[in-house]
Order: sequence, then C-alpha cells, then structure tokens
Amino acid sequence: MAQVAIEARGVSKWFGEGETRTVAVHDVSFEAKFGEILYVVGPSGSGKTTLLSLVSGILRPNEGTVAIEGVDIWKLADNALADFRLNRIGFVFQDFHLFPRLTTAENVALPLFLKKRDWDQSIAEARKYLEIVGLKNRADLPPVKLSGGEQQRVAIARAIISSPDILIMDEPTASLDGDTGRNIVSFVRNNILNDKRCIVVVTHDARISEFADRTLLMEDGKLKGIEKGNTHA
Repeated sequence: MAQVAIEARGVSKWFGEGETRTVAVHDVSFEAKFGEILYVVGPSGSGKTTLLSLVSGILRPNEGTVAIEGVDIWKLADNALADFRLNRIGFVFQDFHLFPRLTTAENVALPLFLKKRDWDQSIAEARKYLEIVGLKNRADLPPVKLSGGEQQRVAIARAIISSPDILIMDEPTASLDGDTGRNIVSFVRNNILNDKRCIVVVTHDARISEFADRTLLMEDGKLKGIEKGNTHA
C-alpha cells in the first residue's frame, strides 16, 4: 500500500467575522499518496485554490490539521515551516512566475540560491534539470524568448530542482493551448512522478482528466466526492 504523503482532517478556512464571514473551505478531509497524481477540481470560487494553499503551508486553516509525511505542518514555527516548504514542497504556479531579467538557468536555480548554494554549482545543476525537461538549449535565454509550453517546463524544472516530495501545480494548463497543455501533464506523469513523490494538481481543464489517479470534487468550499482516475495516456 502506498504511503500517505498528505493527510488533511477537518480543514476549514474563512475570511472575516460575523455577518461578513465568507467560508472558503468547510470541513474538508482527504489523503494524497506517494506515487499518485491527485486532482482538485471544481468551478471558480469552489475553494480549490484555497485548499491548495492550506495543505501546502501557505495559508493557515481556522480549523483542522494538515500533516505531510506525518508532520503536522501548522504546529511548526514560522521559520521551520518556511524551511519545510523550501525543502519538501515544489510549486508550479499558474502564470509561471519567472523573472524576466534572469536567464532560464538562473530562474531554475533560484531554490538553490535560497539555500545559499554556490552560484556556479547551482547554475550547473539547473542546466541538468533543464535537460530533464527538454530545454537544454534554452538555458541562457530570457523567459520572453520561450513559448508558453517552454516557460511551463522551466517552472517545472525550478519546482523539482530541490527534489521535493510534494509537487503542487496550480492550473498548469490555464495559459496553454489544448495540445501543449496535454503534453505538459503527460510529461509530468511520465517523467516527474515516481513512487517517492506525490503530485497535486488544481485544475478545471477536462482535457487532462485522464492523467489523474484520483480526483477531489469541490463545490461551495466543500468536498463533494472523490473519483478514481481513468487509464493513463
């Protein structure tokens, strides 16, 4: 049986108080396991991105617990939580969040710079990860010279350069055309996922549904169901 990577129990998040309170996530419980891609889907405003923030250590829940590999992350001190995120969780953001004045290799190397690694060694490591995502010849270019699909691959390389156990992807295909988006998620499934990594994807893109092992269905801040995935491409 696969080891549990993320365990959320009774997680809730609201904003404001009294009559102005808005509940974004209400009493959500689920597990994500190593070796699987777990999707979180739902209409706009369903709470899926808030849930992503709660389980990744970005946004503190008002109620409930989140454990990653058995560590209750919201019991960690702020500095310890920041180190935990840096070393154990990789993020791929919807709009890539690449720095335009840095080269592709420098963008990928950023997590290593944050760990105070040697500059030249960090760049050399970044080049290795760019080769993994098929961008060996783009290392010295600025992001503006890359296509949308290439920029997404740069973001993936940056997210995995620290070998995180958890990879979280927020709407990874939102800025891409259908074929490119599908190719990106297929690439992630076939090249980035392994039995020691868990990947959580927030998406509303039905075109990539086949790549999920399981899917959490969110509506009005609540977990409405869990579906098993299809045969993977």
